[in-house]
Amino acid sequence: MSTNGLFISLIESGEYATEDKSLIQNAGIGGCPVLAFNLVEIAFNPYNQVMFKDYEKSVRLWHCDRLSEYDGILNFVTTRHKGFSQEPYDTLNMGLSAGDNPLRVIRNRELVASILGIEAGCFVSSWQEHGNSVRAITRESFERETSYMKVPKEHADAMVTGLPNVCLTVIIADCTPVMFYDPKNNVIGIAHAGWRGTVGKISAEVVTVLHDRFGCQPGDLVVGIGPSIGPEKYEVGPEVITEAEKSFGTIDGLIRIDKKSEKGYFDLWEANRRQLIEAGVPENQIEIAGICTYSHPEQFFSYRYQGSKSGRMAAGIMLWE
Repeated sequence: MSTNGLFISLIESGEYATEDKSLIQNAGIGGCPVLAFNLVEIAFNPYNQVMFKDYEKSVRLWHCDRLSEYDGILNFVTTRHKGFSQEPYDTLNMGLSAGDNPLRVIRNRELVASILGIEAGCFVSSWQEHGNSVRAITRESFERETSYMKVPKEHADAMVTGLPNVCLTVIIADCTPVMFYDPKNNVIGIAHAGWRGTVGKISAEVVTVLHDRFGCQPGDLVVGIGPSIGPEKYEVGPEVITEAEKSFGTIDGLIRIDKKSEKGYFDLWEANRRQLIEAGVPENQIEIAGICTYSHPEQFFSYRYQGSKSGRMAAGIMLWE
């Protein structure tokens, strides 16, 4: 299991256009280039000594190391700081349906896009319903449905595409983002894997759709499993335990039962890794961030930690043209 994810702090080097100067001040941009200084390295991942790079006064993104080896794609997971949203969504909330002021969320999305060097109109997402459905993004559907300023109408928890300049995006706040890339066929995918999607084997379903629609071979896929709630914190009840056992045939190595409390703790990372391997993805081509969103509310939004008034992160992957 590879756990070499890094935080890369990307520096905004130009003016971010907005009519509300107070929002600029709150975001710490001020219309001037931001200088990187005070490099801090912190290791706090309980699964491995993963190093984080933090440049003060910058927007911080997580990138999958393995996927970042390829020049033809962009991948990221946002964190929670240096955006425009106010408490309790402070500050880089990327979710339009979380209860935040939509204008602030739109500006957050525009900010992330500008830092990534893309147009905000590249973002495409779906209405996530905690299932295992996968939809293919075609040029027609992208042009018809996409608006980063609106809540999406099309339902799905995973997307695939071979189109360049289309940033497949899922919105998360504890659920697991899973990003896929086939360097031979130049095709990408992304999945939003909560417990229902995970026991529905959504990651394996993406592998199947990539094969059936684009001819992708599982052995060619490179997969990044991003930050989400970890196995030490993700408490689940009898329903989840039963469904997981039905899906995987066992809960060994997937759900730990605490002997004292008799509560179950679900390892979404391992469950998605296991189904990817069963689907034919080589183990050494799967990278797991191993970063728990619940355990680090200072860095990430966490629905379990904060409750319903929680902001959301975005995870995305895009083919460069």
